Amino acid sequence: MDMIGKKIRNFTDLQAWKEAHKLTLSIYQVTKLFPNEETYSLVNQMRRSSISISSNIAEGFSRQSRKEKIQFYYTAKGSLTELQNQLLISKDIHYISHENYSSIIELTIIVDKLLTGLIRSIRILL
Repeated sequence: MDMIGKKIRNFTDLQAWKEAHKLTLSIYQVTKLFPNEETYSLVNQMRRSSISISSNIAEGFSRQSRKEKIQFYYTAKGSLTELQNQLLISKDIHYISHENYSSIIELTIIVDKLLTGLIRSIRILL
């Protein structure tokens, strides 16, 4: 059950997945503005990292074992950290504005907190 009493039936019901999905959409939007020469390097890496976050949340949700679930959620956290690094690089080389960086980093912090909560809730059950 989530905080408002609705049963979580699908990975799309998880708040962590919803925020990670929002993050991916933001990454796609901001990377459209990157120079063409970055299409197959930084743009590709950032998009893949962001997709990996929500994909690992989805896959972890479908796993039966708590240990497996936790492993996938930790993998999502790893991809999140990778994306945070790529965002910092993008800001430092002036591909994204400080404002865009700040708003997207804020989303990454939210996703991180939600993933930490998911992991904790599963660990309590172990």
